[in-house]
Amino acid sequence: MLAILCTICIFISTLLGGWFAVRHQKHLHLILGLTAGIIVGVFAFDILPEMFDIIARFNIDPTWPMVALVAGFLGFHIVEKLLLIHHEHETQYGHHKHPQVGILSALALGGHSFMDGIGIGLAFQVNSGVGASIAIALIGHKFADGLNAASLMLTHKNSVRRAVYMVVLNAVLPILGAISTLFFTLPEHLLPYYLGFFAGFLLYIGASDILPQAHDGNSNKRTVALTVLGVASMFVVTRFLAF
Repeated sequence: MLAILCTICIFISTLLGGWFAVRHQKHLHLILGLTAGIIVGVFAFDILPEMFDIIARFNIDPTWPMVALVAGFLGFHIVEKLLLIHHEHETQYGHHKHPQVGILSALALGGHSFMDGIGIGLAFQVNSGVGASIAIALIGHKFADGLNAASLMLTHKNSVRRAVYMVVLNAVLPILGAISTLFFTLPEHLLPYYLGFFAGFLLYIGASDILPQAHDGNSNKRTVALTVLGVASMFVVTRFLAF
């Protein structure tokens, strides 16, 4: 149930991201800088320690969970570059804008959002601390997804109403993904492989996706400071606060 409550927060974050894309863009780099720091902090101070704790408990060869981590990183990199159309690709696309391209791109983001919900649900099967930390990281990430969904729709000449519909869809899908995990349980000895895969995913979106967006064009010292603050805040949360 707590996983579903967290996905409701993600629902709100996605809607706020879509609203921000329509209304404001000037200070987006500051928000994304903090988000990237939080994601990297969750990766380093929560997911990896939990993964290695389970590895030690079940005497698992750590090589294979680390292979899962690399697979998660490369897998989402391949999916993003081959299936999703981000802004850097759109500049190559030139002036040829078609509404259908924006719709398909936003739907691809929607599939990604559904998997985010499954990821949160499975994280809560590990324990509430890991689940809450991953949810915190993804709340910031989904703000960026909401912004991207709206931006993709508007860039390709869709109406504001269509853009709003697509943002709402991207906001609802993580809730459905989390609900789906109520119907199955991942055995504990398999959790290191899941945590490794999801850690690779978080590392990718933090270091290779969100952070470059934060420093694109409007980057300044405050952006860097907020990234460091995000990492430090997750260190404090994971070391001194119990969920």
